[in-house]
Amino acid sequence: MPARPLAELVDIHLQRGETRVFEGLSLRLDFGESTAILGPNGSGKTSLLKLFASEIHPLVREGSYVRLMGMERWNVWELRHHLGLLSQDLQGDYDAHVRGLEIVLSGLYSSIGTYAHQSFSNADIDDARRLMRELGIEQLGAKLYGHMSTGQQRRFLLARALIHHPETLILDEPTTGLDLEATIHYLQLMRGLIQGGKTLILVTHHLHEIPPEIGRVVLLKQGRIMADGPKHEVLTSSALNSLYDVPLRLLEADGWYQAVPGDVQP
Repeated sequence: MPARPLAELVDIHLQRGETRVFEGLSLRLDFGESTAILGPNGSGKTSLLKLFASEIHPLVREGSYVRLMGMERWNVWELRHHLGLLSQDLQGDYDAHVRGLEIVLSGLYSSIGTYAHQSFSNADIDDARRLMRELGIEQLGAKLYGHMSTGQQRRFLLARALIHHPETLILDEPTTGLDLEATIHYLQLMRGLIQGGKTLILVTHHLHEIPPEIGRVVLLKQGRIMADGPKHEVLTSSALNSLYDVPLRLLEADGWYQAVPGDVQP
């Protein structure tokens, strides 16, 4: 069966203010192929994520396009039914006075909190509680967002992204700010989602966030794709030295990767 395209970016030129972020970028992502997009700060990762979410748009040029699931034009609200997005911006901007259950339900309207004009069926509430139970946060349904730990907030926003049952999740540096226990728990949640059939697009500069189930890695540097392919071929000490411009030595254990300074001896 031929691969089904999730996102197709062809000859993308993107200008943000005075900065030319992408110049001729092309990339295709397919359903069923979980992918990590890895690069240092300033490489264009966040802009790429916003292109996927239709939050920004490239310069109009002949032969250049962004297609999501085969379509170039989407109603942003309809797109949320197909792509679950968990971004750093969302976590920072979310209303501190919204309670846990309301956070999850707000995903049905892509709103920041719930409002009087919105309606939720018993089935919606049951579904939200099921997600909370699966993510280990059911007991926090009445807790205010502003009183939650970073890890608790991250799990509620993940439940919010899952409330539409999207085929694909786009995660932006999902373990940033989490302690070790919360990081390990969150990584296990990510593994379970992939094993359960979700396609994950992970946008990160942290090697440790890439679970063994992700098989493809794209290296992004200064708005250009430096490497793209199977994880075991792309993630090498030499490639990471070039990506981050510092001497690194790559370590691997059971499908997990980490980097240490290149002058540290084993």
